[in-house]
Amino acid sequence: MKKAENDLRDRIDAMLSNADFHELEAGRRASVAAEAVWQWLGKQEAEEPKRGQPWSDDALRVVLQMAPTHENIVRLARAFGRGVGAIEQIYRWAATPDKVVNQKRPDDAFIGQIKRISKEVGWEAF
Repeated sequence: MKKAENDLRDRIDAMLSNADFHELEAGRRASVAAEAVWQWLGKQEAEEPKRGQPWSDDALRVVLQMAPTHENIVRLARAFGRGVGAIEQIYRWAATPDKVVNQKRPDDAFIGQIKRISKEVGWEAF
């Protein structure tokens, strides 16, 4: 296992050091690579033991108190036993203006819960 890990590190180092990418500064190359890793991890099959189960107010508070970055979305999905899409959906509904929610899904209890918690934690929807 250690050899495979070292080989992977060496390949990543070689790719980041490749002359084809020198127009990007080192920090930007590292950011792009890190984002790609989190996106890749988010696409991997993971257990979703809580799929289809209701969300608690506390769990929604945790989600909505974190920035909706790729890294956070993947971490939250794994921590709560949910899919990446479920976490993204929470952020989308939290950011959706109340007027739009009232037009499209006025009686949806889950969306109402998201909106209530999002207001508690200070989300702004424009």
